[in-house]
Amino acid sequence: MPHFTVVPVKDQAQSNYDSLEGINWVDYRDTGQDVPDHQDTVSSDGHGNHKEDSPFLNSASAASKKNDFYDRNLALFEEELDIRPKVSSLLSRLVSYTNITQGAKEHEEEESAAASRRKTPKSPNMGTLMGVYLPCLQNIFGVILFLRLTWIVGMAGIMQSLLIVLMCCSCTMLTAISMSAIATNGVVPAGGAYFMISRSLGPEFGGAVGLCFYLGTTFASAMYILGAIEIFLKYLVPQAAIFHATDTLGSDSAMLNNMRVYGSLCLSLMAVVVFVGVKYVNKLASLFLACVIISIVSIYAGAFKSMTHPPEFTICMLGNRTLVRDRFDVCAKTVIKDNITVPSQLWEMFCLPGNMSSPQCDDYFIQNNVTEIHGIPGLGSGIIRENMWSDYQQKGEISEKAGLQSVDAHGATENFGMYVSADIATSFTLLVGIFFPSATGIMAGSNRSGDLRDAQKSIPVGTILAITTTSLVYFSSVVLFGSCIEGVVLRDKFGDAVRKNLVVGTLSWPSPWVIVIGSFFSTVGAGLQSLTGAPRLLQAIAKDNIIPFLRVFGHGKTNGEPTWALLLTGLIAELGILIASLDMVAPILSMFFLMCYLFVNLACAVQTLLRTPSWRPRFKYYHWALSFLGMSMCLALMFISSWYYAIVAMVIAGMIYKYIEYQGAEKEWGDGIRGLSLSAARYALLRLEVGPPHTKNWRPQLLVLLKLDEDLHVKYPRLLTFASQLKAGKGLTIVGCVVQGNFLESYGEMQAAEQAIKNMMEIERVKGFCQIVVASKVREGIVHLIQSCGLGGMKHNTVMMGWPYGWRQSEDPRAWKTFINTVRCTTAAHLALMVPKNVSFYPSNHERFTDGTIDVWWIVHDGGMLMLLPFLLKLHKVWRKCKMRIFTVAQMDDNSIQMKKDLAMFLYQLRIEAEVEVVEMHDSDISAYTYERTLMMEQRSQMLRQMRLSSAEREREAQLVKDRHSLVRMGSLYSDEEEEVVEASPEKVHMTWTREKCEAEKRNRSNAPENFRELMSLKPDQSNVRRMHTAVKLNEVIVNRSHDARLVLLNMPGPPRDTDGDENYMEFLEVLTEGLERVLLVRGGGREVITIYS
Repeated sequence: MPHFTVVPVKDQAQSNYDSLEGINWVDYRDTGQDVPDHQDTVSSDGHGNHKEDSPFLNSASAASKKNDFYDRNLALFEEELDIRPKVSSLLSRLVSYTNITQGAKEHEEEESAAASRRKTPKSPNMGTLMGVYLPCLQNIFGVILFLRLTWIVGMAGIMQSLLIVLMCCSCTMLTAISMSAIATNGVVPAGGAYFMISRSLGPEFGGAVGLCFYLGTTFASAMYILGAIEIFLKYLVPQAAIFHATDTLGSDSAMLNNMRVYGSLCLSLMAVVVFVGVKYVNKLASLFLACVIISIVSIYAGAFKSMTHPPEFTICMLGNRTLVRDRFDVCAKTVIKDNITVPSQLWEMFCLPGNMSSPQCDDYFIQNNVTEIHGIPGLGSGIIRENMWSDYQQKGEISEKAGLQSVDAHGATENFGMYVSADIATSFTLLVGIFFPSATGIMAGSNRSGDLRDAQKSIPVGTILAITTTSLVYFSSVVLFGSCIEGVVLRDKFGDAVRKNLVVGTLSWPSPWVIVIGSFFSTVGAGLQSLTGAPRLLQAIAKDNIIPFLRVFGHGKTNGEPTWALLLTGLIAELGILIASLDMVAPILSMFFLMCYLFVNLACAVQTLLRTPSWRPRFKYYHWALSFLGMSMCLALMFISSWYYAIVAMVIAGMIYKYIEYQGAEKEWGDGIRGLSLSAARYALLRLEVGPPHTKNWRPQLLVLLKLDEDLHVKYPRLLTFASQLKAGKGLTIVGCVVQGNFLESYGEMQAAEQAIKNMMEIERVKGFCQIVVASKVREGIVHLIQSCGLGGMKHNTVMMGWPYGWRQSEDPRAWKTFINTVRCTTAAHLALMVPKNVSFYPSNHERFTDGTIDVWWIVHDGGMLMLLPFLLKLHKVWRKCKMRIFTVAQMDDNSIQMKKDLAMFLYQLRIEAEVEVVEMHDSDISAYTYERTLMMEQRSQMLRQMRLSSAEREREAQLVKDRHSLVRMGSLYSDEEEEVVEASPEKVHMTWTREKCEAEKRNRSNAPENFRELMSLKPDQSNVRRMHTAVKLNEVIVNRSHDARLVLLNMPGPPRDTDGDENYMEFLEVLTEGLERVLLVRGGGREVITIYS
């Protein structure tokens, strides 16, 4: 062991606390060596992510104190203090740690690399109001409140509108509770919701939901831009329209084309602003928020003013139909000019030019009167009773007032454009999808956690207060709109009945322009914020390196601005712009946000139910039932608003999930899904412990015993190939290996062996576990594996091991003794055993057998293993086209014809298709070949014993001659490969040559010819002759019938009870399998593994 000296070193400043969870930097230096750079001691996974190798903060500053590690009072802990900090050091680091701003640095902070290095990170100082509450308000209030809430109230009525608001706000409130719990369980860096979900549910869920959240934010920018363009073209500068309708029916398509052109220009302009100067977007955020607040205040002021002085906005009605007010000047059929009654502009719209006494007019126009009603009756008018219930319309349906008298007459089609009509068909579910984006934006506080003075206090309080405030505003707005505004005006989406004014603007005080201008700037600001946040979210996902094809979007300008991510965001937002309809874009982003919120609730519920030790949120007012309720509401809202969009969003998320699972980089973030898997596995294992599996559920649970060469490479990888073909990805597979040596000294070798086997398992597509045991004897290590592998009910029931090739040529009996000992151990443990012989000739997973047979030689009943194994093999594509043949042996007193019928019926009841053959073996005379083969076997065994004996004696003699004072090494001359040579006590033994010893040595040497003559006159044992006879005769029959078979399965005879016959047992197995290319020797485990019952 090298001698290490701990020397005090000067403290080296670490910039930006870049190794917060890295290894503690302590200077371990051998005397005379150079001081290593401390940056190299931080463990990294190669992708810029520090591994969590230590739970302690970096204690470099503690190393600067001279006697910090070797305090006299802590001398007992000197070894621990080399790698772990003292409590005082840890606490001092915690106190000095500052949670610097997370995410990409702003453009103005990155004007030069040198300047950024000189700057010290500012300590976060934002409180709950500025850091969480107001940003959430700005993100939640948006375009829907100003452009669509009045229309939603008009269509759904006050009661259903309140239900819509309640559903959406309850969903976001429950999500905020779950989010607060997650956000207060540690620091949330850049990425916000993505970071929370990925670290709680794993990279697969995190990547899928993170991309959905990104797409939702991107489509939100498109929705805000479309809202801004709608305000611009409808209410601010209508003259700016490029496309104009040629007739009344083409107005919608012209408007959509105008939205596409101006929306694309606005998106390009915003993208340039975000690219050039993000700082301007952040500085203007307060201005945009002020516009929102002023607009909302003006709505309340106008509503309460309408109690005494309602605004003058009259509506012109023809019968009970609402007319488009900007097409004529006076709401009357005739006007008086110079005391003469003349037709009005309205008359000219509905009638042909001519005499008023016999006009050619629209029937509905002639039979109904023109009246004027107040568009804003005011808060005290009682209009709330009419607006209480829903009035959904079909596309093209004319807006009518229920209380007015009307004569039903068929009007001319060309006059349809004079009426206010519905541009889309409406329903409760559609309105839910359109309104929900106005409840989103609750993540703004958690995204800024790095800027907060006390994030774990500010995020829950600020977010929940913001949701409460916005919910109250929405509830009160629904009631105020229904109480102050006429129903036909509420259902007028674009304000055609009130001279093209914004409907909510007609209620505001002091002027409608307050709302128009305020809503325009607020929607522009919200679009800029979304266009700023979405690329950073994509950059955070790309930098985590869990989705390979997104890696390019992790790069950007030198100051960290996500250039490529911004480009992709602009392209996706352009798709939303080309849709050009605010009402169609809103449900799309609702899906993505709802899916994100669903998984936030799921993450909180999973962590709470698992009771993970690291789950210690400071926010205590959460419960798993609330999280499940929020998750259920998110799922319900997805399908309520648009079932087909919900399915598309789920398919997209599912595809991303499977892609990350199949192709993505492996990450271990201590997520809840891993914890959930552990809990499920524990539950399943406890259930399995109840009793042994039923015969119908029995399948080979393999323990594959592998051997490694000197370079730690798998010696016979085809064992793993065959195991994968047999398992077809099902059941348990444990790959075991024994490393010979001492555990303390061979730990590194064990890890290397484990990695080599895991790599080979991945190549051969073996799904299972690797178990390495370090033992002083290989035999003992194998016994440990057989006894201890598995857990509870998930234990192996079958052992697969390789054949000891070259055992005949080796003078060392270690290999075959270990093999036979393993056979005995599996038998004692009641485990099945499979020994593939000539395994190097077995097919790889890429080969296909287009014909051939799998032959089963059923000599003795083994519980059905021989029938089950070929059936399992045929499930794999390599063996699928092979046919199965079953052979059994009939003796002289057996009825072979009846045996064949019985076996065929047995296989029929087992539902196994196979050809059946009965082989008769009547010749019981022992041949001369059998006798000679047995004699050769026993002579070889005797010769090897004598060779080992003489070799050992020669070695002992040489040792004594070399050093008469050598240590006596006590050990058995017939020890196998694993038996240790036990050293005697280290006392010196003086050996002396005497005359008697010399004469004894001479007599031993003169006995060598006598030993040889005894060897030649040896007579074979009769039991060995009988066994050899069986092996020879069976081999002849098997080779005759199955010489061209793809695989031969054969009962493996049991080893002899007397260990003296072990070597003969190996010879019997060799004789039994001679001349066969691929043989699988099988021993049953002593229980039935196949049944005829259903």
